[in-house]
Amino acid sequence: MTIDNKPTQAPLYLTPEMLQQLQQPQPTDDEIDLRELFAALWKGKWLIILCTIIFAAGAVAFAINQPNYYKAQVLLAPSSGDSGGSALGGLGGLAALAGVNIGGAKDDKTQLALAVLKSREFQTRFINKNELKVPLFAGQKWDSISGELLLNSEIYDELRMEWVREVTPNKNPEPSDWEAYKAFSTIITAVQNKESGLVTVSAEYLSPTLAKQWVELLVEDLNKVMKERELIDTQRNIDYLERQLQNTTIADMKSVFYQLIEEQLKNRMLAEVQDEYVFKIVDPAVVPEEKSKPRRALICVIGTLLGGMLGCVIVLACYLFRK
Repeated sequence: MTIDNKPTQAPLYLTPEMLQQLQQPQPTDDEIDLRELFAALWKGKWLIILCTIIFAAGAVAFAINQPNYYKAQVLLAPSSGDSGGSALGGLGGLAALAGVNIGGAKDDKTQLALAVLKSREFQTRFINKNELKVPLFAGQKWDSISGELLLNSEIYDELRMEWVREVTPNKNPEPSDWEAYKAFSTIITAVQNKESGLVTVSAEYLSPTLAKQWVELLVEDLNKVMKERELIDTQRNIDYLERQLQNTTIADMKSVFYQLIEEQLKNRMLAEVQDEYVFKIVDPAVVPEEKSKPRRALICVIGTLLGGMLGCVIVLACYLFRK
C-alpha cells in the first residue's frame, strides 16, 4: 500500500484589493508620453536646427534666383451699342424664325468676346502675328537699366536668329503653335466683375514694357475681330433678306423685310464707325513699376518652416524606431 504524499492545492481566493487592481487598466508599452516626445525633440535639437538652416538657405537662394514678373492691366467696359432685337420689338421673333440674327444683347456680346479672347484660334493668331514665340520661350530676364529683355542663348541664338533648344526627337527646336498657346494662356487673364460688368484684362510677364504692349494689342485685336464678325454676319443677313424680298408678293411681308434690312444697315453702319466695338477702355494700361511675383519673403518663410518640420519628423522617427 502506497501513500500519496502530494500536497493538497489550496482553493484560489481573490481579495477585494486584488480584484480592484485587476479591473484597473494596465499601462502598455505602446502608449506615448508627451514628455518623452519633448525630451526626444530636445535631444535632437541640433539636427532640427541643421535641417532648418539648410532649408532656409536653399529657400533664400531659390528666391533670389527667381526673376521678377510684372503685371499690366487694362479696365474695360462693354460697349453700349443698340440691340437690334430691342429696336424691332416683335419683329425680332420673326427674324429668328426666318433664320436671321439681328443682333444680340450687350451681355451676350461681352461673353462671346471673352470666349473669343480665351480661344486657341485667337491667341495662336495673335502670337504668330506679333512674333511672340521668342520672348515667350527664350525670355530669361528683364534688364531694368537698358530696358531690354535678355534671352537664353541655349534656347534661341540671336545672332543667327535660330532656335537651338534641345528637344525630344519627335519635336522641332522651334515651338509649335500648341506649345505657344499653352505658354501664352498662362500669361493672359480676363476676369469680369459680375456686379459692375467691367472686364479686367491683364498680362504678367518678365518685361513690364512687353506686358503693357501685349494687353493693348489684345484689346485692339479683339475689337477688330468682333467687328469683322459683325460686318460679315450683317452682310449675310442683308443678302438673305433681299432675296426673300424679291420672292414675296405679300405687302405686309415686304414691309417686315424692309424694316429688317433697315435695321441691318444701321448695325453695319455702327460697326464700321466704331473702333471700340465690343469693349471701351476705362482705365488704360501703364508700364508697371512694381513686381507682382515672386513673393520672396513668403518663399523664405515657407522654406524655413519646412526645414524645421522635416527635422522634427526625423528626430521623432528615430526615437520611435529605437523605442
